[in-house]
Amino acid sequence: MIGRDGELRRLARLAAAREPAVALIAGEPGIGKTRLVHELLATLPAETVVLVGQAEPGSLSRPYEVLLDAVDGRPEVDEEQLAALADPGRSAVERLHTGLALLADLIGDAPAVVFFEDLHWADSESAALFERIADQRGPRLLIGTYRPDEVTRRQPVAGLLARMERRHTVTHVRLDRLTRAQTAAFLAAATGAPAPLRAATALHHRTGGNPFFLEELLRALPGYDMEALVEQPLPWSLADVLRRQVDDLDPLSHRVVEAATVLGQRIPFDLLAEVTGTGEDELIAVLRGLVTRGVLVESGEDEFAFRHALVREAIADQMLSRQRRRLHEAALDVLLRRGSAVGPVPGGAGDDGPDPAMVAHHARGAGRYDDMIAAARRGTALYLSIGSAYQALQLAETGLDEAPDDTGLLAGAARAAWLAGLLDDALRYGRRWRDVAGTSTDRAESLYLLVRIAWESRETDEMRALTHDIETLIAQLPPGADQARAMTAIAQSAYLRDDLDAALLWSERALALADEFDLPGVRLAALVEKGSTLTERPQTAAAGRKILSTLVDEAERAGEWVLAARALSNLVQGEPPTSPAEHAEILERMRVDAERAGFESLAVATYFQGRARLALRAGDLRAAIAALEEGREQDRGYRRRGRWADYHGVFLAGLYLEAGELDRVEQLVADLAAVPNNPPTTIPGLAFHLACRRGDRARAEAGLDELVAALAGETWRSGEQAHDLISAALEIGLPAHRLDRLAAALLDAEVWDAYRTLVEAQLAEARGRPAEALAGYLSVAEAHILGPANRGTVRVGAARCLLAGDRREEATAQVAAATDLLADWGGWRVAQLARVRAGLGLAPADAPPAVTGPAALTPREREVAVLISDGLTNPELARRLYISPKTAAVHVSNILRKLGVSSRTEVGELVGRR
Repeated sequence: MIGRDGELRRLARLAAAREPAVALIAGEPGIGKTRLVHELLATLPAETVVLVGQAEPGSLSRPYEVLLDAVDGRPEVDEEQLAALADPGRSAVERLHTGLALLADLIGDAPAVVFFEDLHWADSESAALFERIADQRGPRLLIGTYRPDEVTRRQPVAGLLARMERRHTVTHVRLDRLTRAQTAAFLAAATGAPAPLRAATALHHRTGGNPFFLEELLRALPGYDMEALVEQPLPWSLADVLRRQVDDLDPLSHRVVEAATVLGQRIPFDLLAEVTGTGEDELIAVLRGLVTRGVLVESGEDEFAFRHALVREAIADQMLSRQRRRLHEAALDVLLRRGSAVGPVPGGAGDDGPDPAMVAHHARGAGRYDDMIAAARRGTALYLSIGSAYQALQLAETGLDEAPDDTGLLAGAARAAWLAGLLDDALRYGRRWRDVAGTSTDRAESLYLLVRIAWESRETDEMRALTHDIETLIAQLPPGADQARAMTAIAQSAYLRDDLDAALLWSERALALADEFDLPGVRLAALVEKGSTLTERPQTAAAGRKILSTLVDEAERAGEWVLAARALSNLVQGEPPTSPAEHAEILERMRVDAERAGFESLAVATYFQGRARLALRAGDLRAAIAALEEGREQDRGYRRRGRWADYHGVFLAGLYLEAGELDRVEQLVADLAAVPNNPPTTIPGLAFHLACRRGDRARAEAGLDELVAALAGETWRSGEQAHDLISAALEIGLPAHRLDRLAAALLDAEVWDAYRTLVEAQLAEARGRPAEALAGYLSVAEAHILGPANRGTVRVGAARCLLAGDRREEATAQVAAATDLLADWGGWRVAQLARVRAGLGLAPADAPPAVTGPAALTPREREVAVLISDGLTNPELARRLYISPKTAAVHVSNILRKLGVSSRTEVGELVGRR
């Protein structure tokens, strides 16, 4: 059920509504229509009557085939009704009414789901019955499934669909193929382990994301070796199913479809015409027939593709190798002869030659390897320039098969693999590029990329070794472009290792050389490192943001999409912009630039974290959690390494701790513990925080020692982390000397002043110094660096301190401000707010509005109020109601207070006689 949660929820809501409803589910064969409905049926209450009937090919000649299938084997079915339904001597109307009566007897007044499967094959009588069932009243859900590509005007279902749309409110569910991320999740669910990114991508391309095809391939390979599965021949059963689509083609159509299998994923009309020697009108007729059959689809202007790549594969497997080679040779000659007239590069790149991927494909198939290598070199650079990193990698690897030491292809492969998130491949190609580099330019460029890859792989020792190599290289180079590029590589390494002084020094040196020798590309790279470094320190953050904001436009104009995306990413993750709109604009711009570069990690993973940060700036905890859950769901099907292994896990665990969802935190900690090379404080920090929130004093005490030891091995500090952990420690009541030790380990000179002040105010309050704590809280109550949730906690702390001094009116004002800030929050912060509200005698923040006026009176008070309006005195009330005069007086007093009046006359005006 990967990728079908939303559709299942829609159907479940219809079934639970206990009202008549109709749902039509459309999708191609194997897409999961039947599976979706059966998942729904498994969730239904036991009292629900379920009837499932399936149409089969040939059902058109068997009246009421679907209903007969649905009731087959049910002992409660009336045999006379069945005989009447099948009796051709009865009129159509009589048989239809018999079918409806049979259903009515089976269902009665119970809730029901009636499922007619494969309506595209249904006979006209079954289609008419389906329509009449939709007219019936009662708690029933009617479901039909069909394949849109198999619906023609001559079939009963075509008229049925049109009439249903006119006469009923129909819920349409269209099942699409799985996305690449969903394919990875499907493979992970089926095999029990995350899928390698490359294998998941290849299998997605191979199957088109069709669940049935994926299942068939998996079933054919015991052991689920993903890498082997990519190259595994099609299982006989699946290949036979696929080849049936073209078995009865006429000779010309068969020749055309065989040529199409060799031409590749995209089949230009003109190329197909020349290779097959077919005239335009004749080829149009053939292609129209293949599109109607569902073998091909028109994928673009004068361009076609196989609806399923596996169909192409199944046909190609039956062709002779010489036959394929001759078609490759013919296609290559046409491409090289006609140049740009055939096969433009997707995305509209301004290149004057034919699509190099097509040239390389046909050159390889024809055995013309010089042409293949030339096309691979040109195509790798071209695909990188349009952000198609994975395609660039495939093309580079095609060339490297024949020219393994080509530095241009190695550089392209390393860069493309890095952008696509394939760190192991990027590292392998990057090292080979460095080792065979024949120029200082190649060596400097390869080291620059290797530093980044080592950081993302969390290989700190390798980063240090690479940095040493770069320093050695700089000493050997004369001042100029290569030396400046090498300096930028050191600046990047230092920044990523949190050595901010060194990063600033080397970026300045690189900038000086860039200005001296007019090196705009190096200048932009050095500015990214300098600006990013400056944003890490509170006193220089504004200057750093200004540098990053300014260089983005220049980087975009120069086509330096990676640098632009990195700059925008640092702007999103650093000190927040002044407005949510600006924050959202930067985030979307980052995503666009990352996609232009093919920079997978920024375009997907970092984007979801940006959405979560945006939600946090709006004070919406649930939306932030939802963004991270969505991002993690897209990532979890893949086997990743380094910092991208469960990239969202730590952030999400922190938000679950905020919300008090502690069981989820425990599961996340277990997941993260299985990931190698976590930063030293990750697991100890989360484990300590969790122990505090669970109230486990012993584990918290033990965890504190481990956390402090881990902090000693980490160079960076976070004020937000300090506030979170100190808050947790205060909640469990750790002693003062333990709190002091934790605070000393968490706070250093690089922590933002607002966070430092907040933590110090929390500690002062815990030590019984409310005046000092109040001053600290009030000084950061409007600090922009603190998000709404933190500012809400500041206000709650201030209210506690004011309440301790019996300054109730001021405390109430702070509570009101905190209530607004925490309106869309939850967890421990809201619990603290509730305790302060209770101390002030205020209603809970989520309490319904107080009822006032006559509606606020109890039934007894309303009775007394009516008698008051009649003019009865308290003694008279007592005698009439058989109560004491004192009790009558209490009733009258309560009524006057609740109605907000001061006289008995006013009670009469508000209540009057019944």
